[in-house]
Amino acid sequence: MDTIIADSADVSDEAEIGSGTRVWHLAQVRENARVGRSCIVGRGAYIGEGVVVGDRCKIQNYALVYEPAVLEDGVFIGPAVTLTNDHFPRAINADGSLKDASDWEPVGVRVCTGASVGARSVCVAPVTIGRWATVAAGAVVTKDVPDYALVAGVPARRIGWVGPAGVPLVKDDVDESTFVCPLTGERFVEESGQTLRPVR
Repeated sequence: MDTIIADSADVSDEAEIGSGTRVWHLAQVRENARVGRSCIVGRGAYIGEGVVVGDRCKIQNYALVYEPAVLEDGVFIGPAVTLTNDHFPRAINADGSLKDASDWEPVGVRVCTGASVGARSVCVAPVTIGRWATVAAGAVVTKDVPDYALVAGVPARRIGWVGPAGVPLVKDDVDESTFVCPLTGERFVEESGQTLRPVR
């Protein structure tokens, strides 16, 4: 599949765009960003300098992915999501001078394989969103999210578990520490009420 970059998109000559990726209208991909194969970068999305995006990711319209974010393979970033990069934001220094790049150290958000970050949610760096986790629309993530966790609210808290199919898992009728995907039948075991692992 050919790479498609809309005429109105602003893609740096120093960015790497993988085969089969589509970059739509008014999107911006900055210098040294690496976007993998078969990705979608939606209208008006922003990919910051040096950001790394894996294969088969979807970054929806008007999402803001600030450096030094890392998105692993198969990540979904919903419309108008913001991944921040400044833990202590200020426009000016204590002496009143305008801050520039040398006055602060960017910190990033990592979104692990298969995870989804819902529309208009904000991930406040530095945080990691675990594998196959789901951040509900409008959530504000201020702490790391475990693998398979479903989090919602402000600040985001875990309200359940999800599997790779993306639907909430349900408790097994017999064993309360076991959860089952209603779509695939895949089974998972909860450990100490804090983590989840698939049953192999």
